[in-house]
Amino acid sequence: MQPTDMFFDYTLAALPDYLGFLGTMAVLIAVFTAIYQAITPYREIRLIRAGNRAAAISLSGTIIGLAIALNTVAAGAVSILDMALWGAIACISQLVVYLIVARLLGDLSAGIEDDRLGYGILLGGVSVATGLVNAGALTY
Repeated sequence: MQPTDMFFDYTLAALPDYLGFLGTMAVLIAVFTAIYQAITPYREIRLIRAGNRAAAISLSGTIIGLAIALNTVAAGAVSILDMALWGAIACISQLVVYLIVARLLGDLSAGIEDDRLGYGILLGGVSVATGLVNAGALTY
């Protein structure tokens, strides 16, 4: 057997795992985003479509933060179920961070709706930082 044949055989054998991990991460991000938008008192997508930069920055930072954590989870997971479990924990931590920032600022909802960039940058930045910290904590 040629080395290239072995490479392609290995790649094809790993393809189902890749698709399983990718699909599971996509579902985690989609479900998380839906839950996140349900718990925020403002409608991010509507605001973003209207040109609201604070909403766009905060939502993208939140999704990026989750993706950073999911990347680490996937790299260390022993199975799709393992990844899904730890990915769900990362999702919960991102939701908790939103609740903490909203509580600390008090008027986060009004700040995002009024397109005050500072609010969007703070929430997006804290969400990315949470994803990075999660990524470090999830390295096991």
